[in-house]
Amino acid sequence: MPTKRPLTRLRDILENGSAILRYTQGMSLAVYRQDSLHRDACERCLSRISEAAIKLGAVAEELFPHHDWRGIRDIGNILRHHYPDVLDDMIWLTITKHVPPLLIELETFLAKYPDDQETL
Repeated sequence: MPTKRPLTRLRDILENGSAILRYTQGMSLAVYRQDSLHRDACERCLSRISEAAIKLGAVAEELFPHHDWRGIRDIGNILRHHYPDVLDDMIWLTITKHVPPLLIELETFLAKYPDDQETL
Protein backbone atom coordinates (compact mmCIF):
# COMPACT_ATOMS: atom_id res chain seq x y z
CA MET A 1 0.00 0.00 0.00
CA PRO A 2 1.46 3.38 -0.97
CA THR A 3 2.31 5.85 1.75
CA LYS A 4 -0.18 8.45 2.87
CA ARG A 5 2.76 10.87 3.16
CA PRO A 6 4.37 11.02 -0.30
CA LEU A 7 5.97 14.43 0.20
CA THR A 8 7.65 13.19 3.36
CA ARG A 9 9.04 10.18 1.48
CA LEU A 10 10.28 12.43 -1.34
CA ARG A 11 11.98 14.62 1.27
CA ASP A 12 13.59 11.48 2.74
CA ILE A 13 15.05 10.70 -0.67
CA LEU A 14 16.26 14.27 -1.10
CA GLU A 15 17.81 14.37 2.38
CA ASN A 16 19.66 11.08 2.00
CA GLY A 17 20.75 11.80 -1.56
CA SER A 18 22.08 15.18 -0.48
CA ALA A 19 24.00 13.51 2.34
CA ILE A 20 25.58 11.10 -0.13
CA LEU A 21 26.75 13.98 -2.31
CA ARG A 22 28.17 15.80 0.73
CA TYR A 23 29.99 12.67 1.89
CA THR A 24 31.59 12.11 -1.50
CA GLN A 25 32.26 15.70 -2.54
CA GLY A 26 35.72 15.94 -4.08
CA MET A 27 36.25 12.18 -3.84
CA SER A 28 37.44 9.93 -6.61
CA LEU A 29 36.44 6.31 -7.04
CA ALA A 30 39.89 5.24 -5.82
CA VAL A 31 39.50 7.24 -2.59
CA TYR A 32 35.92 6.00 -2.15
CA ARG A 33 37.07 2.38 -2.42
CA GLN A 34 39.61 2.89 0.35
CA ASP A 35 37.32 4.82 2.71
CA SER A 36 35.10 2.30 4.47
CA LEU A 37 33.45 4.95 6.65
CA HIS A 38 32.16 6.92 3.66
CA ARG A 39 31.25 3.76 1.74
CA ASP A 40 29.19 2.50 4.67
CA ALA A 41 27.49 5.88 5.11
CA CYS A 42 26.61 6.10 1.42
CA GLU A 43 25.28 2.55 1.36
CA ARG A 44 23.11 3.31 4.40
CA CYS A 45 21.71 6.40 2.71
CA LEU A 46 21.02 4.40 -0.46
CA SER A 47 19.13 1.87 1.67
CA ARG A 48 16.98 4.67 3.08
CA ILE A 49 16.34 6.02 -0.41
CA SER A 50 15.31 2.55 -1.51
CA GLU A 51 12.91 2.19 1.40
CA ALA A 52 11.32 5.58 0.71
CA ALA A 53 10.91 4.60 -2.96
CA ILE A 54 9.21 1.36 -1.92
CA LYS A 55 6.81 3.30 0.27
CA LEU A 56 6.03 5.73 -2.56
CA GLY A 57 4.80 2.94 -4.79
CA ALA A 58 3.54 3.98 -8.22
CA VAL A 59 3.48 7.65 -7.20
CA ALA A 60 7.23 7.77 -7.87
CA GLU A 61 6.84 6.64 -11.48
CA GLU A 62 3.89 8.97 -12.01
CA LEU A 63 5.73 12.05 -10.75
CA PHE A 64 9.24 11.28 -12.02
CA PRO A 65 8.98 8.82 -14.91
CA HIS A 66 12.53 9.40 -16.17
CA HIS A 67 14.16 7.59 -13.24
CA ASP A 68 14.73 3.88 -12.75
CA TRP A 69 12.46 3.36 -9.74
CA ARG A 70 12.75 -0.41 -9.93
CA GLY A 71 16.52 -0.07 -9.71
CA ILE A 72 16.19 2.41 -6.85
CA ARG A 73 13.98 -0.02 -4.95
CA ASP A 74 16.17 -3.03 -5.78
CA ILE A 75 19.43 -1.48 -4.60
CA GLY A 76 18.19 -1.63 -1.01
CA ASN A 77 17.53 -5.33 -1.36
CA ILE A 78 21.01 -5.86 -2.79
CA LEU A 79 22.61 -3.90 0.04
CA ARG A 80 20.63 -5.78 2.70
CA HIS A 81 20.88 -9.31 1.38
CA HIS A 82 23.71 -9.51 -1.12
CA TYR A 83 26.25 -7.18 0.43
CA PRO A 84 29.25 -9.42 -0.38
CA ASP A 85 28.30 -8.91 -4.03
CA VAL A 86 28.07 -5.11 -3.79
CA LEU A 87 30.53 -3.62 -6.17
CA ASP A 88 32.01 -0.26 -5.30
CA ASP A 89 31.97 0.61 -9.02
CA MET A 90 28.19 0.09 -9.17
CA ILE A 91 27.58 2.22 -6.08
CA TRP A 92 29.93 4.92 -7.34
CA LEU A 93 28.14 5.03 -10.69
CA THR A 94 24.83 5.39 -8.87
CA ILE A 95 26.24 8.20 -6.72
CA THR A 96 27.83 10.13 -9.56
CA LYS A 97 25.42 9.51 -12.44
CA HIS A 98 21.96 8.79 -11.03
CA VAL A 99 21.65 10.60 -7.70
CA PRO A 100 22.37 14.18 -8.87
CA PRO A 101 19.66 14.39 -11.58
CA LEU A 102 17.11 12.81 -9.24
CA LEU A 103 17.88 15.38 -6.55
CA ILE A 104 17.52 18.26 -9.00
CA GLU A 105 14.04 17.09 -9.96
CA LEU A 106 13.03 16.51 -6.35
CA GLU A 107 14.26 19.93 -5.24
CA THR A 108 12.31 21.64 -8.03
CA PHE A 109 9.17 19.64 -7.30
CA LEU A 110 9.30 19.99 -3.51
CA ALA A 111 9.89 23.76 -3.69
CA LYS A 112 6.17 24.05 -4.56
CA TYR A 113 5.09 22.64 -1.19
CA PRO A 114 5.49 23.86 2.40
CA ASP A 115 7.95 21.81 4.46
CA ASP A 116 5.22 20.53 6.76
CA GLN A 117 2.85 19.39 4.00
CA GLU A 118 2.77 15.60 3.69
CA THR A 119 0.27 14.89 0.92
CA LEU A 120 0.01 16.04 -2.66
